[in-house]
Amino acid sequence: MATTLPPSETSAEASAEAPRDASSAPSEARSAVRTLLRLWPYVRPVRARLFTAAFIAILASCVGLVIPLVLKWMVDGPIAGRDPAGVWLGALYLLLLGLAEALLFGFRRWLVARPLSGVEAAMRADLYRHLQRLPIAFHDRWPSGQLLSRGTTDLMLLRMFLAFPLTFLLVNGVTILVGVIIMLVQDWVLGLVLLIPTVPVVITCVVFEKRYSRAARLAQDQVGDLTTVVEESVLGIRIIKGFGRHRSQARAFRELSERLRGTELHKARLLATILGVIVTLPELAIGAALVLGVVRVADGDLSAGTLVAFLSTALALRWPVDSIGFLLAMSQEAATATERYFEVMDAREEQEEDRRVKAAEEAEGAEGPEEDGRAGEARKAQEAARAERAESAEKAAGTRKDGDRAPAPAARSAARSAARGGEGLRFHGVTFRYPDAPAGSPPVLDRVDLHIRPGESLALVGATGSGKTTLTALIPRLYEVTSGRITLDGVDIRDMSREELRSRVAVAFEEPTLFSATVEENVLMGAGDGAGRKELERALGVAQADFVHTLPQGVDTQVGEQGLSLSGGQRQRLALARAVVGRPDFLVLDDPLSALDVHTEAAVEAALRRVLADTTALIVAHRPSTVLLADRVALLSGGRITAVGTHHELLRTNPEYAHLMSGTPAAGQAERTEQAEQEDIR
Repeated sequence: MATTLPPSETSAEASAEAPRDASSAPSEARSAVRTLLRLWPYVRPVRARLFTAAFIAILASCVGLVIPLVLKWMVDGPIAGRDPAGVWLGALYLLLLGLAEALLFGFRRWLVARPLSGVEAAMRADLYRHLQRLPIAFHDRWPSGQLLSRGTTDLMLLRMFLAFPLTFLLVNGVTILVGVIIMLVQDWVLGLVLLIPTVPVVITCVVFEKRYSRAARLAQDQVGDLTTVVEESVLGIRIIKGFGRHRSQARAFRELSERLRGTELHKARLLATILGVIVTLPELAIGAALVLGVVRVADGDLSAGTLVAFLSTALALRWPVDSIGFLLAMSQEAATATERYFEVMDAREEQEEDRRVKAAEEAEGAEGPEEDGRAGEARKAQEAARAERAESAEKAAGTRKDGDRAPAPAARSAARSAARGGEGLRFHGVTFRYPDAPAGSPPVLDRVDLHIRPGESLALVGATGSGKTTLTALIPRLYEVTSGRITLDGVDIRDMSREELRSRVAVAFEEPTLFSATVEENVLMGAGDGAGRKELERALGVAQADFVHTLPQGVDTQVGEQGLSLSGGQRQRLALARAVVGRPDFLVLDDPLSALDVHTEAAVEAALRRVLADTTALIVAHRPSTVLLADRVALLSGGRITAVGTHHELLRTNPEYAHLMSGTPAAGQAERTEQAEQEDIR
């Protein structure tokens, strides 16, 4: 089961807190009414139908309360006077009243069905849209099962609440009030007898509400945990079967199921308790009223028709009173579902830096023409510098055509830099620590300074756990730097909108992720809306993914969830095709060839060289063949860049790099190994 860590103060600013541990109930008090009122923005568009439905339900209930009055008229009139025609007329009245009540309740159900389905769909769409905009740190902290249960089970509970308990808490309240008034008007003594259980019933409801809310929260959190286990078991079924761990997984699932079962039984006991009180006390009061009424009828103080009408009204109020228990239970579950839903919706989305807004305000309030003139001069100077670099690049290109030898990687990089203009990709003293890292823990990246010139390809090499993947995740702002800054062509990436940044930067991650869609849809996800089959074929060619044409439906073949119908190498090639299909200005490749065989790797490298000639690239590499794709190499060790140079330079001058590339122990490690062997011999 996925576990969660308590968020630090820093992470709380960037995202919502982690979900509560399902092993403990929420300790803070909350108002169910205040929580449910947060649904109003979703309910407001359909409020006319809901209010109309509530009015119709109240009208239907009041129609039901007229039936005892008809009975009183029949008993004291036609029945006492032995008038058969009057009895048949009374029966007709009763039939018409019953039919009207049924039709009104049916009309109410029809009124709310469609709009409430729309409310549920709108809330689910908002939740999904919000999840897409939340920072990666949020998704690192929250188990997927908790999010799934909020988008399915919780929203179903809310729809049920809006359809039934919300209306009938009002309807039953009005019905009980009107019924009590009718009974008091008929006979105030018997009415007071029936009101005796009111105080203990109210006290029981208050106690029940507090206890049931805690149990409901615990149960819904446990459903989320159970969903997480099921999802992990399905996605990891190959591992479970491969290691024969189906019994241990079944045991873990059974333990969680037993906890959920225990919580549900606790809820059932609470509900049984309140139902026992709510049903028993009013029944005793009705019995006492019946005995007292019969005595008064015998003494001539009360007519038989009045007693029949009184008891019929009391019996008509039995369902509104008896339903208080489960209506409160459903309301508490809905309040808990609302609370859980807004725990996610209240999480802060990825926000642009506040200093962008401040800079815009300062620009608007700048001191008039003088400031505008300075800005114009700066822009003209920048454009002139770019034109000069482009001119020198053209001269360099002409020199290469006339020369006999191909330029060295550094010369190629310099020429491309001049041709493209700008400053490329630069890290300025970047330090990064994960948001939920313990206070005082060392940063993953520590004062990283690195410059990738325009048109240059730089390989990033380092031992496992040195922070290579973390560094690549900072470029598209999947995480925010703790300190320092990253610039693209001289512009701080925090001063760019995420949409603009991610349109210029494409990333192929180490673990390729494919979606339950066609090959074409998966690849073109990395391109703009106008991309078509031509761009698709080019990207597939670069990634050497021609195997897609042998699939049953070619590029229209569904690859299945996570792309598990394909091999690891095939998934990686499609992920690489997705990264290059949009011809990005900056390309970030995290070990893009790790799952390929030697021959496919060589073919992909040859195609990648053509792609890298037109872009600025950062390539995380573990093998010499991948490193040779780059113009230069940077060594990341201990969270810092310790060396930068060409592959051959670092092989000669840096033992750690030579060790990583050759697989042979570094000097210090070799000495320690030799000493250990000598000690073993002794």
